[in-house]
Amino acid sequence: MRPLSRRGLLGQAAAAGATLAMPALVRAQGASARVVVVGGGFGGATAARQLKRLAPQVQVTLVEPASRFYTCPFSNHYLAGLRDWESLGHGYDGLRAAGVEVVQALADDVDTTVRTLTLSTGQRLAWDRLVLSPGVEMRWGALDGYDEAAAELAPHAWKAGPQTQLLRRQLQAMDDGGVFVMAIPDNPFRCPPGPYERAALVAHYFKQHKPRAKILLLDAKDNFSKKALFQQGWKALYGSMIEWVGQSDDGQVMRVDAKARSVETTFGRVVKAAVLNVIPPQKAGRIAERAGVTDASGWVPVKAESFESRRVAGIYVVGDATVAAPMPKSGFVANMQGKMAAAAIAAEFAGRAAPPAAYVNTCYSLVGPDYGISVAGVYRAEGGRIVEVAEAGGVSPLDAGPAFRAAEAHHGAAWYEAISADIWGA
Repeated sequence: MRPLSRRGLLGQAAAAGATLAMPALVRAQGASARVVVVGGGFGGATAARQLKRLAPQVQVTLVEPASRFYTCPFSNHYLAGLRDWESLGHGYDGLRAAGVEVVQALADDVDTTVRTLTLSTGQRLAWDRLVLSPGVEMRWGALDGYDEAAAELAPHAWKAGPQTQLLRRQLQAMDDGGVFVMAIPDNPFRCPPGPYERAALVAHYFKQHKPRAKILLLDAKDNFSKKALFQQGWKALYGSMIEWVGQSDDGQVMRVDAKARSVETTFGRVVKAAVLNVIPPQKAGRIAERAGVTDASGWVPVKAESFESRRVAGIYVVGDATVAAPMPKSGFVANMQGKMAAAAIAAEFAGRAAPPAAYVNTCYSLVGPDYGISVAGVYRAEGGRIVEVAEAGGVSPLDAGPAFRAAEAHHGAAWYEAISADIWGA
């Protein structure tokens, strides 16, 4: 297979989205069908909007406790002072205008026998198909000493919201010359490049306001997404400000003392921080467990062709909660999965075969305001598994010039605006 250019790859992604967005004629048996979608983020809001496009007769209800969804993508820009908080927020009026009923409540429980979803308000919603996009939950206690109370002192900031704002306040209050320590988990976790972009953008903030500060990354693994690109960018923009320590060099954190803002590594080394950012191991959101779709890993195994649960028929799961390797847990991937699940459900109601499963991902990371890098991949369903299409993706080249890096930064910002409009816009 001939390698795709970056423009070709993004064109293929756009074509895939356009194909899934084509109107579909739903037969009479689908006219009164009820689909409930839980979670108003990249995966769930996409699935709700897309299903209403494909099957206008179907009753689509989106359940989401928040009136505005704040995105983890680009939250690192907020930490660096490159974006204000509200630029990350998205409301649901666009989905309401598209015909989606939005219920502001927490999904509390699932009865798979009678097919109902119980909400925090006590209301029960009946469903013919249920789509879950619950995101991730922290595995409290997986790191000794790190629980919800500890997160109020040493924030994870791995869900955009009060934790992100807390971490920013701590960074702003930190003395110049202090050390920002980040504990990074082993795979799988939400957004593989996220911690390393965060390090870069915190370094950008420090370079402007606290030039004597240092950043120490303690990692539970020896490799990470776009490693060579990140390390080249860190050195070029920030010199020796960022130090990364991998697992084999005693980088794995085993114990946290949030009150002392310190961590202990595998071999007993105690590291003290001025600001401590602990990203703990994660699992699928709680409602996935209540629905019985998680396995022993804490994540949700799904069918590659449709993202229907492998454990409970009629329930589809998209986004970070899924077992979908080699696809990463990213916003772009959640959007693609939401579209594919919607297409599969609409096809089932219409009594026809689902479209071939094809997925595209691009993850943009900002190393500095005019310094972007990216990784892209193309995937398909094959033999019941998700496989990566060889030579169809790729990463930004090493040693690229300033114009190329600036263009990547621009593409990343354009991607965010475009996908936000696609999901939440009117």
